[in-house]
Amino acid sequence: MAITTATAGLGVVLTIAKLDYRQIPRVGVLSAVFFIVSLIHVPIWPVAAHLLLTGLMGCLLGWAALPAMAAAMLLQAILFGHGGLTSLGANVLITALPAIACYELFGRYIRATTSRKKVFVLAFSAGVFGIAMGCVLLAATLVLAGGREYLAAVGAIFLGHIPIMIVEGFVTSSALLFFHKVRPELLTIQAGGDVTLE
Repeated sequence: MAITTATAGLGVVLTIAKLDYRQIPRVGVLSAVFFIVSLIHVPIWPVAAHLLLTGLMGCLLGWAALPAMAAAMLLQAILFGHGGLTSLGANVLITALPAIACYELFGRYIRATTSRKKVFVLAFSAGVFGIAMGCVLLAATLVLAGGREYLAAVGAIFLGHIPIMIVEGFVTSSALLFFHKVRPELLTIQAGGDVTLE
């Protein structure tokens, strides 16, 4: 766990160093949204799942999703014991890496298109992909930490998150379609300063 904590911490420091101060309000607001939404657990057999807004965070923040999610998860761990401090680094990587991947794979194309149909398809794909990649990273973490006895849990986690993937897809696509119509400048990270590590 020390490796994941160090990796997450280094990523947060490097990202904050590159963060344009004009993006801080956006990062703060989305961090607060992530904080609230991820505390709401929905019992779905065989696990209790919750929305993460991974695709939305990635598409709107790019690499700045890493410190935004890290801050929210740190507060959750301190205030509510949610996730715990000892697994904070792993939890941050499991949620933030898919968000960054969503930015790289979908967010750039969402910014480049004027077609609402393409925005919907790309945003829905980002929502689904973000949760699916998070499940894969969680499964890899469990298997590396505990071996084969966690394989049954891995299957249960993935099955339980299929409905969440679909809901995340619709939430992400609805939000990004709304921003595309009403506030298209929110879809352009560079409009207020570059928050990526490019």
